[in-house]
Amino acid sequence: MKLFAPSYYSEFKCIADKCKHNCCIGWEIDIDEDTYKKYLLLDSGYGSVIRETVDHDATPHFRLGKDERCPHLDGNGLCRIISELGEDCLCEICREHPRFYNFTPYGAEVGLGMACEEACGIILRSDLFNEFEIVGRIEGESNEFDFDPILYRQRIFDILSDNSRSHSFKLNGIRYLCSDGEYGYSDEEIKSILLSLEYMNEESKAIICDYSQHTEIRAELEKPLERALAYFVYRHCTKAEDDCDFVRRLRFALLCYSILRSIAHKKAVKTEEDLIPYARMLSEELEYSEDNTYTIIENINA
Repeated sequence: MKLFAPSYYSEFKCIADKCKHNCCIGWEIDIDEDTYKKYLLLDSGYGSVIRETVDHDATPHFRLGKDERCPHLDGNGLCRIISELGEDCLCEICREHPRFYNFTPYGAEVGLGMACEEACGIILRSDLFNEFEIVGRIEGESNEFDFDPILYRQRIFDILSDNSRSHSFKLNGIRYLCSDGEYGYSDEEIKSILLSLEYMNEESKAIICDYSQHTEIRAELEKPLERALAYFVYRHCTKAEDDCDFVRRLRFALLCYSILRSIAHKKAVKTEEDLIPYARMLSEELEYSEDNTYTIIENINA
């Protein structure tokens, strides 16, 4: 089937050792079954090194080393599996990050996740979220769908792309699609939900949980915040199974936007570039944890 992506997708290239938040640090990296079998059969010298670093119990994964670094990360922040054996020997997670995939009535879609510093910068700088191109094909055929989330998503993208409207007008129009409001909770109730989540970093937790939905933002940040909202909608609402599920996921996307807006206000963020590390952090802590995403969606739709 055809594989579609936002037009900014082709701009992405891993910056490896130049990245300030290396994706090989702090993450427990699971190894998919096919790659695990390949590692077991590797007869090169580095194959034995790989096998020694794998925890073979339950789901095979790499045992993190000092400072929670992947054991195959060298002193320059580069992957030794690539340098020794080539990219074909990477496990699926490492090969695909920061990409994610969704399936629609029209084919498959791929996107870039904001937990990656470089991808986050591309997303927050680009207005091409409403333009799509074919970037390849993947195996399989499109299944029959009882619900088409693309029609609903397109309404949101059209609103966000309308430069004749103000930022507040756009947000009100999108909130209206939630029927009964964005989520209808006070700041304290939202903070209670956020405090109940699991975080990788205590500093990030403090920043995210210092939340207020009643904030002003600088004009310079309106566009990058709209692009962030478009990303949250693209990633999460496209998964919707029916119109009610779309609304549930849209509320999650709007809350992520609202939290990022709150952080920008509390931290006195002035520029698009200064917003990138906070957007990356928010993505890593909230939407890259399936448990956290599920908890938020369930609670704001209770």
